[in-house]
Order: sequence, then C-alpha cells, then structure tokens
Amino acid sequence: MDGPFVPFRQFVLKVHSRCDLACDHCYVYEHADQSWRGRPKVISDRTVVRAVARIAEHVDRHALDRVHVVLHGGEPLLAGPVRLGRVAAELREQLGGRCDLDLRVHTNGVLLDDRVLDVFAEHDVKVGVSLDGDRVANDRHRRYADGRSSYDRVIAAVELLRRRPELYAGLLCTIDVANDPTAVYRALAALEPPRVDFLLPHATWDAPPARPTPTAYADWLIEIFDVWLAEGARVPVRLFESVIRTSRGDSSLTESLGLEPSDLVVIETDGGYEQADSLKTAFDGAPATGLDVFGHDLDEVARHTGILARRQGLGGLCDTCRACPVVDSCGGGLYAHRYRTGSAFANPSVYSADLLKLITHIRGRTTMPTHAVPYGTIDALAGGYGDDRDVSCLAESQRTLRRGLLAGVRAHGAEAGWDLLTRLDSEHRDAVDAVLDHPYVRAWAIESLRDAAHAGHLANIAAAAAVRAGAKARVVVRAVDGMVCLPTLGALEVGPVAGAETGALSQALLLVEDGRFALEGRPDAPWHPVRRLVAGDFSVTLEDTDPYRDCHGHRAAGRLSEDDVAAWQRLFAEAWTLIESDHPAYAPGLRAGLSTLTPLTPPEGGGDASSTARHAFGAVAAALPKDPVTLALLLIHEFQHVKLGAVLDIVDLYDESDTRRYYAPWRPDPRPLEGLLQGTYAHVAVADFWRRRRHSAPEPGEVQFARWRELTAQAIETLDGSGSMTSLGARFVAGMRRSVGPWLKESVSEDAAVAAAALSHRHHTAWVKQQS
Repeated sequence: MDGPFVPFRQFVLKVHSRCDLACDHCYVYEHADQSWRGRPKVISDRTVVRAVARIAEHVDRHALDRVHVVLHGGEPLLAGPVRLGRVAAELREQLGGRCDLDLRVHTNGVLLDDRVLDVFAEHDVKVGVSLDGDRVANDRHRRYADGRSSYDRVIAAVELLRRRPELYAGLLCTIDVANDPTAVYRALAALEPPRVDFLLPHATWDAPPARPTPTAYADWLIEIFDVWLAEGARVPVRLFESVIRTSRGDSSLTESLGLEPSDLVVIETDGGYEQADSLKTAFDGAPATGLDVFGHDLDEVARHTGILARRQGLGGLCDTCRACPVVDSCGGGLYAHRYRTGSAFANPSVYSADLLKLITHIRGRTTMPTHAVPYGTIDALAGGYGDDRDVSCLAESQRTLRRGLLAGVRAHGAEAGWDLLTRLDSEHRDAVDAVLDHPYVRAWAIESLRDAAHAGHLANIAAAAAVRAGAKARVVVRAVDGMVCLPTLGALEVGPVAGAETGALSQALLLVEDGRFALEGRPDAPWHPVRRLVAGDFSVTLEDTDPYRDCHGHRAAGRLSEDDVAAWQRLFAEAWTLIESDHPAYAPGLRAGLSTLTPLTPPEGGGDASSTARHAFGAVAAALPKDPVTLALLLIHEFQHVKLGAVLDIVDLYDESDTRRYYAPWRPDPRPLEGLLQGTYAHVAVADFWRRRRHSAPEPGEVQFARWRELTAQAIETLDGSGSMTSLGARFVAGMRRSVGPWLKESVSEDAAVAAAALSHRHHTAWVKQQS
C-alpha cells in the first residue's frame, strides 16, 4: 500500500497492562481485542531501555526536534513510583540532549499521591486524569470490580494536581449521552483543568454505540459547546478547538479529527509495536503489527501496511466521506470507528451523522476561530502580570481577529491585492502573518469597515507580504499624501499630487521580486525604512511611516530625524534595562506582546503623553519622555491596556448594559465601567512600579506608591460593588485584589502618607465640584 513516510512523533509506552478499576466502557479490557491477557503485567527494565533506544534512533535518523511520550496502561501507576521514576529517567537521559521531550502520564488517578507526584516533578512528567464528570456521571462506568465508586479518590488526586499546577495536564472524559452534558462540563470546568478532552465512546458498525436519537452525541456536545462559547471558552476543549482549527485550514489537535497522517505508535509491555489502542474495539488482533523493539526499528513500523492505511488522507476515505462538506475537519472520524465486517475500514464513521451536525453547528456559531483563555492565564493577567505564554495566547487570538476583519473588509469591496494575499497565505503563511501581526493592520481594517475609501490599502499589505516572502508580483499600490506605505517595511516617497488636499490618494505600480521592490517608472523613489529600537536581544519597531498609526487620541509624530531616532534609542535601551532589573515580572509579557513604539507629537506646554489604541494590539504610543524612568513607567502602564483590551476581545468581563458613570481617581471625568476597569488594571502596574521604585528613589516614589495603592484598591472595590461584573469579571477583579491587598500593609513614611492623602482629597474634591 502506498502512503507517505511520516516519522513517529508520538509514542505511547505501556508500563503496566492491568488496571485497578473495572470500567465497563474500557476499550482495552471490554472490547474485541484481548491481547492484554498474554502480556507481562509490568514492563521490564530491559524492554524500557530497548524501547527508548529505538525512539532515540528514530529521533536521530529523522532529525526530530520534538517528540511526545505518554506512559500508559492499563493503569500506569500500578507500576509503582520507583519503576516509573526509572522509566522517566531513562527517557530524559536518552532523549533530553536529542530533542524536546514532552513526557506525560495518563491515569485513572486513584493511586495518585504526593510520593508519585514528587517522582513526576523530578522528571517533569505532566499528568492527565480520566474523569467523566460529576459523581453520577463518573460512577456510571468508572468503578472498582466490586462496584465501589472511584469518584472521591479521583477528585482527591485532581485536587493534589491543582496544588501543583506545573504537573496538571488536563482531564479526559468519555461521553455517555445518559449524563447531563451541562452538569458534566461544569463539574470538569470547576476543577480548572489546563485542557479537557471529550471522547466519543469506542464503537464500530458491528458494535454501534447506544443511540437514543439519531444525533444524540452531536446534541450532547452542542449543548456543552454553546455553554463553553457563551462563557468565553475559558477552559480549552481539544475537540472544539480542533474543529475550529481545521475549519480554517490548520492542523487538528486530536487523531479523531482532521486529515493529517497519523504519527503515533504504541509500545506494549512486552516490547511489541502496535497501532493506536482505539483499534482494539474493531476485532481481536486489529492493532498488532508483528514487530517489536528487539528485532525491528521504527522505520520498519512506519512502513507497516496497517500504519500506512491510516496515512492516506482524503484518498484513504470512502466515497461518502470524500463528498462530505465537512471532510476537511472530520477527516472521516477516528479510524477505528469506521470498521464493519466485510468492508473493514472503508466506511464512514459510525458517528458520521453526529460529526456532520456538530461541525456544522460550530462553524455556524464561529465566524472566526474561537480562542480559549485558560483560567491560569486569566489569573496571571488579572494579577497585573502574565508571562510570555499568557501574552502569546492573547497575540494568537488577535491574529485570528485580524484575519476575520480582513475577510470582512474584502466582503465590503476590497479586491485589489486579495488574490495575491490568499496565494501568499497558502505558500508563505509566515510572511503573511508577519505583516498581519502589525498593530495598525487592524486599525486600518476597522477604518475600512467604516469607510470603504480606505480599502485600497489591502494591496499595500499584500505587497509587503510578497516582499517578505521573496515572491514575484506586480501590485497596484496606494499612496497617501505621496507616500506608499508597505506595512512593517517602510514607505516609498512618490511625491504629493499637485493641488491635492491632505489625505489625497493616488496609485502606483510596485514591482516585487526576490525580496526587492521598485515603483514602475520611479526606480529612484526615496525609501524611508522602518527603524527599530534595540535593547540587548529585545527589539521593537519605531513606527513613523504607517498612515494608520494616527489612532491613539494624540497626534502622531511625522518622520523622525536621525537625531530623534538616536534619542529614542538611548532612552529605550536604558528603560528596558531598568524594566529587566527592577521590574522583571513585566519583562516576559512585554517581550511577547510589545512589537511597536509609535512616537507622538509632544503636547503643547510640555509634559508627557502616552496612549494605546484598542484596535492596535502590540503598539504603545508616546511622546519622547524626559528620562528612561518615565519611559519604563509608560511602557509598563500602557501595556496593561494592551493586555486587557485583548482579553476583552475574547471574553466578557462586565455587563455592557451598565451605562452608569463611575469616579476614577486618575481622571477628571466620570468613566464608564470599561473605562474604570481599564484604568484600575493599568494602575495596578503603576502602584507596583512605585512600590519598587521608592527604594531607589524615595522622592517621589514613597508618595506615589502610597497614593496609587490606596486609590487602586478603592477602584477595585468600586468594580466589585457595581454588580455588573460577569463571573469571569469577578474572578479578574479578585485577581487584582490579591495583588494590591498585601501592598496596603507595607509601611510608608508618615509624611508620604499625608502627602498622598492630600493629593487624593484634592482630586476628589475637584471631581465633585465638576459634577455639581
């Protein structure tokens, strides 16, 4: 059988072949394949060493940069902590220097204790736990052989993991449509898992699943999906995310969906290689290969006919599946679920009607992919910080949002450059993403949806992507006030249109090839490249060419002189050094999300000016401040708005029907609830900045810290008392309180406290007078 050679990247290593539960839906013990009866109960050290050597050999041969190994069973914890430690140590020792090893264990949880978790912590083993929902749902199937419940012990295990979140991988739930879907989801979500997997119970056409209605499984999952979506998708659900990802052309996160070739192999306790465990539900011997770690390398396994059969993609599906409108997401469903005596696996999934309905529903509810924000990310951001992973989660959601807006602009009539951009997106997606990630692409898209006259800038975006991709293209680009902007690259000067007003538009033909570009007939047109500010290994764009940068509520500066650029470079380098040394908790998030610094025109009469724009994620705008301390504060303060704006793009933190105005102690005017939330979140960082700064600069640090900790704490209570925060918003407010609360107990000088109180009183008195 022909099929692509795909190296294995996922390895399921069976360390114990027996189980201490008697789950009646288990595919290992309750389905057609009973090969477990003839295998060793526990894997030997000799088999472990040989299996790991085979994986290492495969990694070297195919230069794999990352592999995933899951310790599995039966119940893997029956192998005991000592043996599990030896297995993990062997894997880390042999693979650690060769590739990035993602090492996990999947368990029913009943034997999980601190001793076992200490072993897993030593070897960085993430733990996934099987749990089917609340007590009623879980005990329907997951019981001991004598009928006793396993629920309390599993919940105790999950609570241990919640106290050691670095080890907590997630929860796996097998669906039973007899259970209440919302109750199941809420029970799982309450345990704050990093991820939830919902699994269709293994079944075939010969042994179909219990089905009270024709699409019972879709209906069950749809009820959960609608709740999940309404609550901001805060708990990542692999099944839903995979449908969303495959609907936009990305890879699936699970082997049960998508058209990607399988890259998984199982190694049993006797060293035998097998195909995916799910095949045990088809017929006795279905997953067997006849190969083992002692006599065969993994390349031989990859060429096995059974493995190749699962790597045919669309060509390996039956005619019914190939004609299905959702085949790009469904991929025919799980291979094992297609089995029928007489036609083997050349059938649709026994769940095909469910998959069609579920995928169609998800696509109908999501005009663009939905991004989950894990509780851990919400909590980290709410505290005022958030590391590179948390901010990258926000950045990914912004990328998706920009793509959706781009499609919306095209639907409103933007055609120039669309075909080029879609071709580049297929062939050079990284280059397209690099341009679409520019903060002012979204600002342009929003403006274009308001006024179609701006839509022509789409061609400039496509041209910039073509330059980055090294592609060949002829693009009719747009000039604004005599400047052709290529986002992320710079601007070509073509000269103003004679007699035209400010904002006048004109066109020019741009020729692009091999990363070079020129205007037809104007090869000598002056080029104004984007400049960058550098501090060590961190760099941001100094944006003074993009026409859509003027969206910050303050007038953007024009093209900077070289002296101005040098001044910005000097201050930026010093400010970043200060952030890394004195405020290191903010540095990872800034590294991951701050891409652009936009100069503003200094205010008349002097003073500082800084701003962010809701539709320009990644950009901070500021007039050149007087010193690096001020710039460091502006960057930290304004980036809080960047983060919170991105959070609000994904989830609802407050009731938008609340039209009241609230006192904000940093503003002369009353603020709507979102404005108060934004200001409070920014001032968590302001208070923290002066909290640390006061040790090296007591004046004005002491007074500023004393003032802003009190006022920020008051604003937090105003938010909490508004009665308009959603459940997730209340959680966010509680996170801010957890950070600020302890600061109220820190000592400050009496003089600083008095001065801070006087400033606060003066502000509030002026505000009250203004309202009267």
